[in-house]
Amino acid sequence: MQIETITTTAYNDQNPGTSGLRKKVKVFQQPGYLENFVQSIFDSLEDYTDKTLVLGGDGRYFNRVAIQIIIKIAAANGFGELIIGQGGLLSTPAASHIIRKYQAFGGLILSASHNPGGPDEDFGIKYNVSNGGPAPEKYTAAFYQRSLAIDTYEYAHIADVDLDSIGTQQIDNLKITIIDPVSDYAELMQSIFDFKLLKQSISSGYITLLFDAMSAITGPYAKRILVDMLGASPESLINAEPLEDFGGHHPDPNLAHAHELAERMFSPDAPTFGAASDGDGDRNMITGSQIFVTPSDSLAIMAANAHLIPAYAQGLSGVARSMPTSQAVDRVAASYNIPCYETPTGWKFFGNLLDAGKITLCGEESFGTGSNHVREKDGLWAVLFWLNLVAVKRQSVADIVHEHWQKFGRDIYCRHDYEAVETPIANAIVTHLRDLLPTLPCQVFGEYIVKYADEFSYEDSVDGSISSQQGIRIGFENGSRIVFRLSGTGTVGATLRIYIERFESDAARHQQDAQVALAELIDLAEQFCEVKKRTGRTEPDVMT
Repeated sequence: MQIETITTTAYNDQNPGTSGLRKKVKVFQQPGYLENFVQSIFDSLEDYTDKTLVLGGDGRYFNRVAIQIIIKIAAANGFGELIIGQGGLLSTPAASHIIRKYQAFGGLILSASHNPGGPDEDFGIKYNVSNGGPAPEKYTAAFYQRSLAIDTYEYAHIADVDLDSIGTQQIDNLKITIIDPVSDYAELMQSIFDFKLLKQSISSGYITLLFDAMSAITGPYAKRILVDMLGASPESLINAEPLEDFGGHHPDPNLAHAHELAERMFSPDAPTFGAASDGDGDRNMITGSQIFVTPSDSLAIMAANAHLIPAYAQGLSGVARSMPTSQAVDRVAASYNIPCYETPTGWKFFGNLLDAGKITLCGEESFGTGSNHVREKDGLWAVLFWLNLVAVKRQSVADIVHEHWQKFGRDIYCRHDYEAVETPIANAIVTHLRDLLPTLPCQVFGEYIVKYADEFSYEDSVDGSISSQQGIRIGFENGSRIVFRLSGTGTVGATLRIYIERFESDAARHQQDAQVALAELIDLAEQFCEVKKRTGRTEPDVMT
């Protein structure tokens, strides 16, 4: 194997966000750009010689090219084995499971998650550590610092690897194993859920379902599990073929982007159950006939009913939610007398809690839920969890939701996204809010009295690390909240997310439309942040 040390020039924009490095494809195609970042990762790691690296992605444009480049750099840097999904494909939760199952040193996952794909769209790469979870901040900070100073990278001059043939290839001291991307994950799901009951419920017609893979990675996973193993009809899947540009879709599972699914689920002949997943398979949207389940409610309902799922029959050690997620799961935890942790946004913050056995379930309002079975959020796992609930409870999705509200009350909740806000304007909004915080406590706005106004900071209960500036919170005496946060998942400008929540205990008021019920708080949010005034926009790009 001929290895060359190639001289390169550092880039100054390779600072990973909450989910790795995401940029436009054309940025990654710049000379040395991908190579620099991958070498910066390897330079920041220790003792990986002869160890195993997992590699795969969501199949978006540039995925196969990037994998061939990474193979050559990994070979030159002395890894002993690469485990790669066939065709270069691996969903993010499947990659997490494979890292854990085969005790790999770590993994590189190629994805920009729910962002659009194609030659003019987005690409991304992130490193997952040996527990299967995203690299913690101490790692990503080191990757960035190294990327600013890098001047060479290692490169092996070897032929491109056949990614489509399952089996083992040997190139000098490097073993390359191409695996079926679905089999290990499907086996894991079978160990968690009651597949016999699910198959009976689907074959009998009690459960009819519709799953939208959004022309992304979960198509093959859904076909193997829902159709081949559980007996759903092939027509139960839509947009099930992974495409490099996601068929022109924005692969984000919400009512705005999964509109084909939404239209079917709110039609007179809607199936029992509907769901969608995103670009890399870690997010989920849950619907039933005539109902959409908010991710915050979904997490709370899963926690309240987890004992009905075989893998969680012994109960939960605890639960966790990201700070912007509604407080619905907090009420379940209090009722069940189990711990509930509030973390910053980003799945890596759940990893320590999961590894320490402090929690079993966790979730974010951004359509992500998961458990201790992997160290990523997991879209199909959430779909199977809900299907298992419907099957064992013999209730519709709507009945399950309404029963939950009757018992715990309803946290009426919405999120407004202002996407691609010019970065100076977005930063000015945050600065304005920070300046406003000290003046807000005890102020009265109609029926809302400000109880606290702060910027969320998190101290990890396992390793003591501190994460500051994790979102601006304004809380009211009646338990309502407004949260403002800049998202790190976009590639153009900044996305301002506004989260609005109000608790309603009166069952007679549980059926209110969220946008109507929260109208006064929505107006207050604009009064505080002035996003419409500062951007000239009249409404959010996405409302969920």
